[in-house]
Amino acid sequence: MASTVAPLNADVEDLRTNVTAQLGNATGPSKVTNLVVCYSPMMIATNGIWQGVNPLEFSLPLFILQVAVIVITTRVLVLLLRPFRQPRVIAEILAGIVLGPSVMGQMELWGNMVFPQRSLLTLETVAHLGLLYFLFLVGLEMDLDVIKRSGKKALFVALAGMALPFCIGTATSFIFRHQVSRNVHQTSFLLFLGVALSVTAFPVLARILAEIKLLNTELGRIAMSAAIVNDMCAWILLALAIAITEVDSTVLSSLWVLLGGVVFVLFCFYVVRPGMWWLIGRVPEGESISDMDVSLILTGVMAAGVCTDALGIHSVFGAFVYGLVIPSGPLGVALIEKLEDFVTGLLLPLFFAISGLRTDVTKVHDPVTVGLLVLVFVMASFAKIMGTIIIAALYTMPFREGVSLGFLMNTRGLVEMIVLNIGRDKQVLGDESFAVMVLVSVAMTALVTPVVTGLQKPARRLVGYKRRNLQRIRHDSELRMLTCVHTTRNVPSVLSLLDLSNPSKRSPIFIYALHLVELTGRASNMLAAAAASASSSSRSGSSALPPMTEHIFNAFENYEMHTGGVSIQTLTAVSPYQSMHDDVSVLAEDKHVSLIVVPFHKQQTVDGGLEPINPYIRGFNESLLSTSPCSVAILVDRGLSAAAARMTDEHSLVLFFFGGPDDREGLAYAWRMVENPGVTLAILRFLPPDYRAQSSAGGSYSSNADSRAINIGAEGKTELEMDEEYLGEFRARNQGNGAITYAERTVANSEETVAAIRSLDSSMHEMYIVGRRPGESGSPMTSALEDWMESPELGPIGDMLVSSDFSMTVSVLVVQQYVVTDGTAPMAAPGPAPAVNVDPVRQYLSNANQRPPPGLEGYQSIPASSAADSRWSSGTVGF
Repeated sequence: MASTVAPLNADVEDLRTNVTAQLGNATGPSKVTNLVVCYSPMMIATNGIWQGVNPLEFSLPLFILQVAVIVITTRVLVLLLRPFRQPRVIAEILAGIVLGPSVMGQMELWGNMVFPQRSLLTLETVAHLGLLYFLFLVGLEMDLDVIKRSGKKALFVALAGMALPFCIGTATSFIFRHQVSRNVHQTSFLLFLGVALSVTAFPVLARILAEIKLLNTELGRIAMSAAIVNDMCAWILLALAIAITEVDSTVLSSLWVLLGGVVFVLFCFYVVRPGMWWLIGRVPEGESISDMDVSLILTGVMAAGVCTDALGIHSVFGAFVYGLVIPSGPLGVALIEKLEDFVTGLLLPLFFAISGLRTDVTKVHDPVTVGLLVLVFVMASFAKIMGTIIIAALYTMPFREGVSLGFLMNTRGLVEMIVLNIGRDKQVLGDESFAVMVLVSVAMTALVTPVVTGLQKPARRLVGYKRRNLQRIRHDSELRMLTCVHTTRNVPSVLSLLDLSNPSKRSPIFIYALHLVELTGRASNMLAAAAASASSSSRSGSSALPPMTEHIFNAFENYEMHTGGVSIQTLTAVSPYQSMHDDVSVLAEDKHVSLIVVPFHKQQTVDGGLEPINPYIRGFNESLLSTSPCSVAILVDRGLSAAAARMTDEHSLVLFFFGGPDDREGLAYAWRMVENPGVTLAILRFLPPDYRAQSSAGGSYSSNADSRAINIGAEGKTELEMDEEYLGEFRARNQGNGAITYAERTVANSEETVAAIRSLDSSMHEMYIVGRRPGESGSPMTSALEDWMESPELGPIGDMLVSSDFSMTVSVLVVQQYVVTDGTAPMAAPGPAPAVNVDPVRQYLSNANQRPPPGLEGYQSIPASSAADSRWSSGTVGF
């Protein structure tokens, strides 16, 4: 038995060349029998540079280096293009062009060492494996029910967006066929070019819509539904094109290819799909699918690819159809979670890099061919836009939306790259045509985002609604709230807060329950967002919602069914955390919301402490506080969501009142809550030592007693006057209400403030209500606390209450008021208080705060006193 071993590196290289040559010459059985192939393990992996060999001469180290270079280059380009809001596919294609012969390949050393020709076979094989699984994911993420629910409008948009560019593109190409399709099969060239010109990239479109905040709009829903229909038709056309455009095939062989494809699709829908339902039925409720079943399903992807490849259709078609027949739900979610990050982050960029490596701009020599190809592309794109505008006009859509929809349908990406690569492999497209089509596709997709953003940029509304905070609406009138939840853990605390808010037929609450979903580049929840943004009545019971979203929606809808005075609409927002606050602000303004409730970025642990859930939630809360069009409340759950707390009939709340708009907003919310028969409210007001002098001076601070600036409200009143007026109104309207207790405490500094709050018996209370900006800026009562805040979004008092030094069983609600300025006039700058004409009613309300009304029963009032007052020195306040 003879064996052959390659002793030297030169011999290894010669061996590669000889084996390739012998394989190329061996065409008959006798030649294969006489062929001797010498295999050297050293061709795969090296023994190290210490042996005097170059690792890049071996396939494994070279492949690892290529993958690393491609992924790093792609990520760098993604970061560079992010300010321009370009989709990731642009960066992936450009990365391949930069690494290929057009740019880096011009350096001979780079081309020979990093991307030599002998290594491209391995790279392309792995890239197509990644493409196989990515198309499986695309089919898995598509919901066929969306096509049924999309309606005639989306269907006609998709058909017009395919038929017109296909016809005009092929007609223009046929006219100039002698210039643009030289040396190739003309009929095949026209068919492939028509398919490439008419497709719309559904995954790329979904990410663009999410990026420019159109995913949840009517325009976004139509574009998404039309893109799904377009994508389905594109795969059918591609299968037809592959079957028909075999240059050496006969009509009979093409017919067999088509029949084989039809049989495969029918087998998947009528055999594989019922098998998947049987598999799902075997999984016990509440348990996830086993790893063995997942492995078998993922093996089926490769089996489907082999079948369609053997039938004469590309292997990605089989993977796509196989993914399409798998039912959405827990099985689809489990497969997506296991595959998507690895496939889209590591394997898919290899395919785009291969497309870029094949794009050699230096081979583009003939300006006539280039010009005519660009003309064909522009004509087809224009036809797609015009077809969409015509359909939009028939359905009385605005012209701007019709143009935007036309540009959105011109989004290119993965499907077009697949079509172009298959066309090049089958020698239907030449190198020059391939390079030009790739470049113009990138240019067209890059135009979509800026054009649509410019057309859909909302005009700034000069006149808005006035009920932007709770103080401006009656405590017994309708309240419109927007509640944001990130996970299912946020739901019980929000529902408990709604219970406390006293929903009733006399004071109803209209709630927009918004599930916030982070957009991380996945497409798995895009369709769910579009479906969830529709009204509850229009969504079908079998809507393809992610399990978490479905649980959240069910909880709110069940609460609406069993609670009177509450009307709930469930919504989903999918966007990056960096811009999520814009979605919430726009929704709040559109729905005329008075209060937005968001959860704190930390959740309670078993030992009572707080741990961060997601660091990006904190940034979202801070951004929302600065951009919100209405009041905002941050809810810190420290037992409010517990079943025992929700089942009890009595709820004790405490309001800390330092003054200012935020504290008045907290009082307005507490006023609504105390209308609930099961709620008791204790108000603790903190006053500075010179409060008497200030109030006796006509409601303005004396410049000698206090050097702090005075905030003048929009109505020409100082903050102190507005505090006195609102507190006086509250006390006058709640005389005799035994559920309310009131106390005042004079504090000179932050230490006394902390001591007063610490003296409360926390075991008696369920929730603290505080303003985010208590009192005036720089007030001695809170100034020291501001220097040690860990969570500025909670303000000094809220931050102190959630620290580990205080009770771990009392929840905290931090309120920030949206300060309404009448008209467009800005609030006056700080300065001396203007002379104010004293209104008799206002004077009465102000005086009502200074002394309790005669005959007041149950409404306890404790006068302002010094720190030595025995009523306060006992450690607990006698509420």
